[in-house]
Amino acid sequence: QVQLVESGGGLVQPGGSLNLSCAASGSIFSINGMGWYRQVPGKQRELVAAITVDGTTNYADSVKGRFTISRNNAKNTVYLQMNSLKPEDTAVYYCKADLRRRGFNVYNEYWGQGTQVTVSS
Repeated sequence: QVQLVESGGGLVQPGGSLNLSCAASGSIFSINGMGWYRQVPGKQRELVAAITVDGTTNYADSVKGRFTISRNNAKNTVYLQMNSLKPEDTAVYYCKADLRRRGFNVYNEYWGQGTQVTVSS
């Protein structure tokens, strides 16, 4: 089995910062892309940032210059440093990993359980 566990969410004032982490564990052979998505009630889940295994990154226009995604391949962990947070960043943040389990020869998407980020004064 594989598990993705997020941490680091919470309540922060506008202009503040948070750092999210997501660690993948279990019977993992390898991980390709990893990313962060967010969702607010009544809206579709949207991509926030993604990173390939060699470190190439991609960001939503709304977070460029404020958020930074990174990963530690040895720890199967992806991070999201969020600075200059705005109320419109409030959402549940999910991490996703495209990974291959030991004993399997295909990659599938795995999702974390989500962590709430609230930006409010």
